[in-house]
Amino acid sequence: VGIQMKLEFFQKKFWTASRQCAALDGKCSISCDDENINCYLIDNNGFILVAEDYTLTGKFFGEAEGAVMSKLLQMGSFKRVTLYDYQALCWVFSESSDSGHTLLDPYFAFFSAMKWMLTELVIFLVEFNLYSWWYSDLTAKAQRMGRTMQVPCDTEYPAFISERTIKENTGNLDCDGCIK
Repeated sequence: VGIQMKLEFFQKKFWTASRQCAALDGKCSISCDDENINCYLIDNNGFILVAEDYTLTGKFFGEAEGAVMSKLLQMGSFKRVTLYDYQALCWVFSESSDSGHTLLDPYFAFFSAMKWMLTELVIFLVEFNLYSWWYSDLTAKAQRMGRTMQVPCDTEYPAFISERTIKENTGNLDCDGCIK
């Protein structure tokens, strides 16, 4: 159940509706056309659906107007909840394998030492050349990189839910030379 429409059409409908006024004289006391007022339409999770600055669409309202979002939390318009993702994947930096079977093999230490010495010898021979003595500014330093891998993890992140029991909230928030 629902309707699907283009964002531009929805934004035009919002701006048209926000200019309508129910005052007897036809003049609204507060209008989105006023240069000193920033109008936003936010959803029930605090994300911006419509804003005068189109780059803010889809962003969290607290990023655009953090002080106002804090006031809405204090007034009870929004409630902060913690959500958990039990199927997340996290990037972990791994220097080496953590397998325990290598401790049980008596030959593993000997072969690891031989492999290390052979690797160091090859790296030394690759880095050592006579050309680098004449042109030392053209050398590059070799670095060994560890590897990153994804592992399952549980993550928690904050979310915000509008409190539907409160129909309307009004309030002013003083800021540097402005009122929000």
